[in-house]
Amino acid sequence: MIGRLIDKLVFGFILVLALQLPQLADHYQQFLSGFYESTRWQVEGYEATAKEYQYADANEMIARHQQNEEPSVRADAEQKLMTLAVYEELKQGVTIFDSGNLFEKTAYMFTPSRFDYLEKTLSNFKPGIPLTASGIGFGVVVAVVIHYLGSIPFLLWARRRRRLKTYP
Repeated sequence: MIGRLIDKLVFGFILVLALQLPQLADHYQQFLSGFYESTRWQVEGYEATAKEYQYADANEMIARHQQNEEPSVRADAEQKLMTLAVYEELKQGVTIFDSGNLFEKTAYMFTPSRFDYLEKTLSNFKPGIPLTASGIGFGVVVAVVIHYLGSIPFLLWARRRRRLKTYP
């Protein structure tokens, strides 16, 4: 009887944690959208400068700046290249969060190369219960799967123990 109670408490705890993932995905999407917009603003500035000085695009301007004799101009060009790379990655993330499902969003959030974004999101995260059917369904499915996978070793142990009791 106590074992069943503990099992239910563990499941309840896992369910509450799993229900936080949709909430975290919403917070992460807000962070990502803000970061994307600010980076997009920078990239549009690079493109405007490139057009103003008759470059085909920002990449051509940056390539030219990388060949400049002045070290500060080359360093600025490298920073601009990194910003363009971040912008492309953010564009991919915004697409996933706009049209992807919760499993894709969760996989994107927990990718090791993006842990710094996740840490920034978690610093302002407030736990709650999702108000959408998909969020609640996701939490329940994840909780059931994790609970089942976590209970397999105990089930195997109990079966082995019963077998040993019946065959002395």
